Amino acid sequence: MNFQDQHRKPAEPVEPVQQEASAAKRKSRRNRYAWIGTAASIVLFAVSLGVLWKLVQSVSWAEVRSAIAAATGRQLGLAFLFVSISYLFLTGYDALALRQLRIKVPYRITALASFTSYAVSFTLGFPLLTAGTIRYWIYSRQGLTTPKIAALTVIAGFTFWLGMGVVLGLSLIIEAGQLAGLAFTSIRINQTVGLVALALVLGYLAWVSAKKRSITVKHWRLELPGASVSIGQMLVGIGDVCAAAAVLYVLLPQETTIAFTTFLAVYVLAAMLGIASNAPGGIGVFEATILLALSSLPRNEVLTSLLLFRGCYYVVPFVTALAMLGLYEIVKRAGGARDSGPPEGTAGPSGRGWRDGSDSR
Repeated sequence: MNFQDQHRKPAEPVEPVQQEASAAKRKSRRNRYAWIGTAASIVLFAVSLGVLWKLVQSVSWAEVRSAIAAATGRQLGLAFLFVSISYLFLTGYDALALRQLRIKVPYRITALASFTSYAVSFTLGFPLLTAGTIRYWIYSRQGLTTPKIAALTVIAGFTFWLGMGVVLGLSLIIEAGQLAGLAFTSIRINQTVGLVALALVLGYLAWVSAKKRSITVKHWRLELPGASVSIGQMLVGIGDVCAAAAVLYVLLPQETTIAFTTFLAVYVLAAMLGIASNAPGGIGVFEATILLALSSLPRNEVLTSLLLFRGCYYVVPFVTALAMLGLYEIVKRAGGARDSGPPEGTAGPSGRGWRDGSDSR
């Protein structure tokens, strides 16, 4: 080997450079199209506000106020009963997620974290920030790491969409004729959309039943629930959606002749559009959709029902959640002790380190 060979610099590896260039190109492409979703949400929100404004032009606010005052005790009692049932089912979202993650947390803590996080995020919006902050505040005291709390949030989201998919599919198939008149579509279209929604849910259940499935996002791996937990998620989601829809249904004008199964499809569609708009609680979008679908009913009374629904399902739980969070913090500070949980470095329910962070891998 000559002198030049000995002092020649090693060649730069080509493959890592190419991988970095490819990753940079993909990131640039994602950034280029990232604005499309945001723009679509803004357009949907703006259009819905325009429709809502046009619809309420003919509303007599004096009649709305008198209709609110005329709401019967039975209606309000049933509404708050279904609000309680819906939020009770919401605690099941976190409970099932914790079961999937093999983490034991006292149910009172699970219920507190779930209720307060949903009540606050439903009203303020930005669920990743608001609900995530509250969940971290409460669950971190139980030894859960940030990755575990993030995984819990993702699994809870699957529960919501499984329930929505089943309810939408069944109501579109069962009440295809009634919905055709309300939504200005055809029976065939409604049945087709319903079958597609059910097929997606059943396909997902079959997919996770075949073997263990997981999703990976930027080196973060999450094992998806199997068949038994997924079916439990589906049932909990159905219960939550039906109870939430029942809150508004019992507040509708007493002369309402729409069947509850028909109204379910309208409610789910309005809720999904509200979620797509990214507006807090789907405000504006949800109301516009309901007013359009129930245009055969007196507009004043439907708007009154929507205002009462906002108060019962959003405002009252929001105020209650803030009071509970304040009381929780006062008790914690006064007691000066952590919530019950395994001591530092001891084994958690999965047999791995609990508070030392080793269970987050």
